[in-house]
Amino acid sequence: MKLEELLVRLLQCQSITPEDDGAMDLIREHLSDFDVIRIDKNGVKNMFLYKKFSEGKHLCFAGHVDVVPPGEGWEYDPFSATIKDGFVYARGAQDMKSGVAAFVQACKDAKDFQGTLSLLLTSDEEGEGRYGTIEVLKYLKAHAFLPDYAIVAEPTCERTFGDSIKIGRRGSINGVVELFGQQGHAAYPEKSRNTINLIAPILPLLSGYFFDEGDENFAPSQLVITDIRSGMEVTNVTPGYLKLMFNVRNSTKTTKEDIERYIKKVFEGLEYQLKLSQTAKPFVTERESKIVKLVTEATKESVHIKPKLTTTGGTSDARFLSEYGVKSIELGVINDRIHGLNERCALSEVENLKKIFDKVIKNF
Repeated sequence: MKLEELLVRLLQCQSITPEDDGAMDLIREHLSDFDVIRIDKNGVKNMFLYKKFSEGKHLCFAGHVDVVPPGEGWEYDPFSATIKDGFVYARGAQDMKSGVAAFVQACKDAKDFQGTLSLLLTSDEEGEGRYGTIEVLKYLKAHAFLPDYAIVAEPTCERTFGDSIKIGRRGSINGVVELFGQQGHAAYPEKSRNTINLIAPILPLLSGYFFDEGDENFAPSQLVITDIRSGMEVTNVTPGYLKLMFNVRNSTKTTKEDIERYIKKVFEGLEYQLKLSQTAKPFVTERESKIVKLVTEATKESVHIKPKLTTTGGTSDARFLSEYGVKSIELGVINDRIHGLNERCALSEVENLKKIFDKVIKNF
């Protein structure tokens, strides 16, 4: 089975989170000479395949076979993997079965490697991720088998294939503020504590606030208000309660505690409650590290583009790998249609991605 056939067959699996719909078995059969560890939990499918070629470092390719629901309005059946004009149309074409197919085939074709080559696959990346990659890493740590380096084949490129490699990701901190006042009649504002009036002078101190200035790896950590609601949708009652929600995509310079201190400062003297939750921690892999240099050079040699090194975008399972001390980067296809209607990927991008992975394996 060649790369294009493997990709098509993976795309035809209706693997909506947390299902894999046979994708794991397909990959296992294709890599029949790799040892396999299955760690399925709470309906989530996880698989770790490995092959020790010789003594040396351990390189892992990581990714997910699950996809988000396709939605309505597709030009083609989202699970038919229709090929037209050099593109394959399907849910998961970019995010991220293209990347999975590329590294599975690269591992299949590897004839020699200086160390151990492995693949970590999950069906729970598009969901909460509670029983996916993290469970495999717990197992690997307990058995002293954690990789030294990892390449996550998420779609990273913006305009041209090869233009971007992610060497880290920002963290994500969600906040909910509940502000308490006193409800009253609109005709007697002096007898109430209108929560909209209370929040009005505070909003300029919150909206768009920068907690740091960023650095060469990260944009500044900025507070983004995502929702405000108060009142009863009537014109003669002033509200006594307000709920505000926000998100901070934070760099390594800003912590959850920094945000908590700032909220306490701007809401001083008011009755409020704050709930903060960190769903992802920021991380970065050094620009001079072996894995960054290898992937950068392989990309330049394969597609004649020098990729920029970024930490933009949302979260990925690379955050879990980083937490376990695995030096991780991300490289995949263009991401212009991820999670959208008529998601598609150029077959040439998948072929070039495999070429890059081939070079990394060869030069490791």
